[in-house]
Amino acid sequence: MNNLEKIKDQFAKLVEIMAGLRGEQGCPWDKEQTHESLRQYLLEETYEVLELIDEARYDELKNELGDLLLQVIFQSQIAKEEGRFDIRDVVENINKKLIHRHPNVFGDTVIKTAEEQTVNWEKMKKKEDSDRSVIDGVPKQLPSLLRAHRIQQKAATVGFDWDNTLPVFEKVEEEFNELKQAIKNKNSKNIEEEFGDLLFTMVNLSRFIQVNPEDSLRLSVEKFACRFKKMEEKVKQNKQTFEEMSLNEMDEIWDEIKDDLKK
Repeated sequence: MNNLEKIKDQFAKLVEIMAGLRGEQGCPWDKEQTHESLRQYLLEETYEVLELIDEARYDELKNELGDLLLQVIFQSQIAKEEGRFDIRDVVENINKKLIHRHPNVFGDTVIKTAEEQTVNWEKMKKKEDSDRSVIDGVPKQLPSLLRAHRIQQKAATVGFDWDNTLPVFEKVEEEFNELKQAIKNKNSKNIEEEFGDLLFTMVNLSRFIQVNPEDSLRLSVEKFACRFKKMEEKVKQNKQTFEEMSLNEMDEIWDEIKDDLKK
């Protein structure tokens, strides 16, 4: 049995196991689940995969990818029971889509860069559905930074974009000044709106410097959390509490930790 046959065999076995878990003699918990009740687990497994990638824990990645794949099989099994579709339809549809939308690989179209491929991909989706907006297909449930990034990417495929980073920096400065003015005017609604505009413009900047804003912020949050926990340890070692310390004293410890981590 070659490797491809082994993959087919194991995939079929997974589908069979899932059907058994949902069957008459199956697991009570699995049998109770619905498309809606599984949403939280699909999201949780996705973030667990992202965490392993962020931390480069690739030896554990196969386990979490398996858990994520299980969610696809689970959802497909429920759909099969309801007479909607089954896992074969899911796989068949993605196969057709990948072949259709990669004419440079499976056809005669010449596409030389990833950027050209992105533009061509969006054009093909628009051709498949003429009523479709260019920015459709970006889930509202995505984290806002990531959603902003994807919507801006899609808008850029039809030329609605700046030519270089200079006007983006100017726009960032403009939005920052508008936020400062809103704060000065003490208009809470306006402050929220201008803060959002500033974030949206920063996301635009992230595209031009080729940084994913969601990944970037997640890494910064983790960096802060790591340093803060070390600061807590330091404060405890010094037999102090935050309540009795000044901000300057905290900053001194913070700077020490930053220096130590750079070594």
